[in-house]
Amino acid sequence: MKQLKFLFACLLALSLVLPSLVLADTLDDIQDRGALRVGLEPGYMPFEMTNQKGKIVGFDVDMAKHIAKAMGVKLELVSTAWDGIIPGLITKKYDMIMSGMTLTQERNMKVNFATPYIVVGQSILIRKSIAGDVKSYKDLNNKKYTVASKLGTTGEQATKRMIPNSTYISFETEQEGIMDLVNGKIDAFVYDLPFMAIANAQKNNGSLVFLDTPFTYEPLAWAIRRGNPDMLNWLDNFMNQVKSDGTYDKIYAKWFLSDKWLKQVQN
Repeated sequence: MKQLKFLFACLLALSLVLPSLVLADTLDDIQDRGALRVGLEPGYMPFEMTNQKGKIVGFDVDMAKHIAKAMGVKLELVSTAWDGIIPGLITKKYDMIMSGMTLTQERNMKVNFATPYIVVGQSILIRKSIAGDVKSYKDLNNKKYTVASKLGTTGEQATKRMIPNSTYISFETEQEGIMDLVNGKIDAFVYDLPFMAIANAQKNNGSLVFLDTPFTYEPLAWAIRRGNPDMLNWLDNFMNQVKSDGTYDKIYAKWFLSDKWLKQVQN
């Protein structure tokens, strides 16, 4: 009888403790703190970048502002290096990643993703001198061509997977890769279409050719820590709302259908 009473007492205690453990969620942490912390690497136009005043701006930043406003909290942007952006999320340096991140199965093993908010693909800028021989990514699949992308990105993965016979090199930043391409040090640079379209408009002095048909399918999504169903549900519902009430379209037009913002980031 004593054993049954002890067992009942233990079950009662667990029934009181477990709900609080199950319900603990990033969404609760944000509300308790009064601030949403967003991790990003400000080097991916037009998603996130630093303007002339040193302020981080971009499509993701505007979306983050609307998320924080809808939550009724302040927004804190946490600038971080790309190669440490997922570890930073896992160790709770920020609540979510909003940094033009492609949803991949490999990343999805480590973090959860909200519903993708935009779809992009890999495109290519090449030296004009090889344009006669190179019409698509397949034509670059030769060791005589030096092809580059950014370290640790899906551009790098796509190049290694789909153009394996090229001579591949990586860069720490997109800007370094584009600069070496303009200076004739590499033959081609592979990266996400939105950035490449802007880079082509800014940096092409007549020496480059833009192969603007994407050769991969890549959905971009916001990442959160695993085991946060309430936060995930909130973000998905937020996306449905802003895509229905015109907010998303307004922000998209500002950063993708206009080039007025370029003046903010050009030196």
